[in-house]
Amino acid sequence: MLDVQSVSVSFGGEVLFENVSFRIAAGDRIGLIGKNGAGKSTLLKLLARENSPSSGTLSLEKSCSMGYLPQELDVDDHRTVLNETYQAFPELLKIQDRQEEISAMLNTREDYESQSYQELIQELTDLGTEFEILGGYQYEAQSERILTGLGFTQTDLHQITNTFSGGWRMRIELAKILLKAHDILLLDEPTNHLDIDSIEWLEQFLTKYKGAVVLVSHDIMFLNKVTNRTVEIVNKRHFDLKKSYSEFMKLRDEMRVQQLAAQKNQEKEIQQTEKLIERFRAKASKASMAQSLIKKLDKVDRIEVDAEETQAMKLKFPVSVQPGKMIFESRGLAKSYGEKKVLHGVDLFIERGTKLAFVGQNGQGKSTLAKILVDVLEGEGELTRGHNVKIGYFAQNQSETLDPSRTILQIVEDAATNENRSRVRDLLGAFLFRGDTVDKKVSVLSGGERNRLALCKLLLQPFNVLVMDEPTNHLDIQSKLILKEALAKFEGTLLLVSHDRDFLSGLCNQVLEFKDFKTKLYLEGISAYLENKKLNSLKELEKNSPKVKKEKPKDIDYSLQKKNKSINNRLAKTETEIADLERELKAIDLELQKNYDQTISKPNFFESYENKKKLLVELMKKWEDMASEIEALNKS
Repeated sequence: MLDVQSVSVSFGGEVLFENVSFRIAAGDRIGLIGKNGAGKSTLLKLLARENSPSSGTLSLEKSCSMGYLPQELDVDDHRTVLNETYQAFPELLKIQDRQEEISAMLNTREDYESQSYQELIQELTDLGTEFEILGGYQYEAQSERILTGLGFTQTDLHQITNTFSGGWRMRIELAKILLKAHDILLLDEPTNHLDIDSIEWLEQFLTKYKGAVVLVSHDIMFLNKVTNRTVEIVNKRHFDLKKSYSEFMKLRDEMRVQQLAAQKNQEKEIQQTEKLIERFRAKASKASMAQSLIKKLDKVDRIEVDAEETQAMKLKFPVSVQPGKMIFESRGLAKSYGEKKVLHGVDLFIERGTKLAFVGQNGQGKSTLAKILVDVLEGEGELTRGHNVKIGYFAQNQSETLDPSRTILQIVEDAATNENRSRVRDLLGAFLFRGDTVDKKVSVLSGGERNRLALCKLLLQPFNVLVMDEPTNHLDIQSKLILKEALAKFEGTLLLVSHDRDFLSGLCNQVLEFKDFKTKLYLEGISAYLENKKLNSLKELEKNSPKVKKEKPKDIDYSLQKKNKSINNRLAKTETEIADLERELKAIDLELQKNYDQTISKPNFFESYENKKKLLVELMKKWEDMASEIEALNKS
């Protein structure tokens, strides 16, 4: 279906990969693997015809269609989830628009016998036939089925897309691509923002998919279940075998061992031949034999060992200062967003040196608790941080917070302190950003390279407590192992949010389970925890979490829904304003406690202070009024 012939890509004179050739046929499910920055996403963009190669050709069969899911998406913010998904069927939507237009025209006319009226009737009939042939009576049901499989509830389907996070928007775009039944699917890290149930659904969907699939992923289990062929980009070359990931890696290792053995034998033979040539050259009677051996040696095809990527980032998390024995203590910690309760009654006591894994189903509050502990969010209840606690925080979207217009060097220099500014280039080198690479802008980096840069930036600030939320997203398999080794050697306190059992295994000595919007602490490692719970994997833990009962479709009053949506948006904005104002007042109160005379001597201090307090009261009243209005609308 798609032929790739001698394709090469260069950026600014630097070769990314060269002479890549392979063919994509029906039924192929190809896993595209390689280190971060090797060129996987670039090759996927070439296949999708979004970019052009520096040299070589790509030939697509006529009538062959492709669907492409990039890592970064652009979803319309003014449509509901369903209406955005329906955009996968432009022909059907165009027919529907024309049908409505003709129906409106017919309703205003009474010249039933005229030729123009009959022509409209005929066009409407033809459109109905075309609509049926193109699957017009199934596309809405198909859309709901795909969206439900990807984790959306019936209520979600009628919400505006801008109310969803980037991960959920990615699911909408994925649904649109899956609905099109393309001949070739090109998927770039499709599992990064999916929960376990949705990953399993996607695995089953792709396994049964009739067309070809090419996907970039660092999830070994996903690759093994879905793919039947692997293409690796390594050291600017590529290797292509009809094997799933684990079988491919095993075979590649065996091939290298055989090549090394053959290469050693060949080198011995060559050395023996060269010795004979030198010996025979000294004797006139043997000169012709020496020349014969030289010609024979020139014709020998030298055995080469397949390239193997040996570069790896060097990672170490040093402890800044020794904190007190108690790191975090909470009593009755809770968090709600409006009426939506996320956490309730969390009691914790985390000691120095603890390595704690947060596990459980998505949406149960793992990231929320992490944000409360690091003071990104404010929760209800009591929370105490210990003496000398210095926190390093890696958020789930940490790499997305990097300014795309800045260079790698500028990002790190901005984050550096006076003490470590002179070591910035050395630190970048440890994360494989060397030479002119540091002048690249963040906007051109791959997802994995951005994560490496975010980790590098994190190390520029001193800490003794490390809180990490899904740090392995976008990291290649080797980088995951290096990160795990570095975290295992970290002598501070570690709180880790992750679904990856292999990553957590042997790393954490305690487990905090999130279930039914409550938490339970287990004083054991992840393997013992799963064994005691009679679970084989974290997937089973998440499956056993209570399912939210899906609502049955019902008639929707869209005017009420629009009003409800508007109030909810204003409510969320007001909550943010309240949180910011509370934080400001808290900071002022601390200043007053530390240095009262100096603080009150500031110009218009008391006037400004009182105005902030009055504004907080007004915002709280505003919030209560909107909450009451939403409750009244929901009842109606």
